[in-house]
Amino acid sequence: MTERHIKKIQAVAIGASTGGPSALEYLISKLPKDLDVPIFIVQHMPKGFTTSFAARLDKASQVKVVEVEDKMKIEKGFVFIAPGDFHMTVERNTIRLDSRAKLFGVRPCVDYLFKSASEVYGENLLGIILTGMGKDGSEGMSTIKINGGYNIAQDEESSVIYGMPGNAVQRGVVDSILSLEEISKVLNNLTKVK
Repeated sequence: MTERHIKKIQAVAIGASTGGPSALEYLISKLPKDLDVPIFIVQHMPKGFTTSFAARLDKASQVKVVEVEDKMKIEKGFVFIAPGDFHMTVERNTIRLDSRAKLFGVRPCVDYLFKSASEVYGENLLGIILTGMGKDGSEGMSTIKINGGYNIAQDEESSVIYGMPGNAVQRGVVDSILSLEEISKVLNNLTKVK
């Protein structure tokens, strides 16, 4: 990912499933306190578990990590975690939650987050797909690509399960395949002094 790409990023959307909690803990705990973008996260997790997960990440991090409530205001430097059993979508200044039907047998679904964030942020969105089983996220990454955003997939070596990142790579919608450590370095560059 070039300096030019990093300079234009205004938001990050991350999707994860199996193996995601520890990958996210690694990434979020290393974020700089002067992070200058909002980060939206869908982690496939049942209702109830996301509350303690968000609290754990918040404790381990220099930035504010919150479990999303419907109509929550988007703020730079915050990490927003989708609650279990709700789809999370991004609007211009707010985050919406809904309980429409599951997609790929999951709710929250990564595709809904990626597509909605891409409609709002266009070429200024960074999409990241982490370890996980299944195909969720590939369709949304396709939308991000069409709208000029930048997509990163976690590499097979550092993934617990390469299903979600592997599927996105196979579809040809990924710009960079990076290790967790390399993804962390990219996120750490998204500060006020870009």
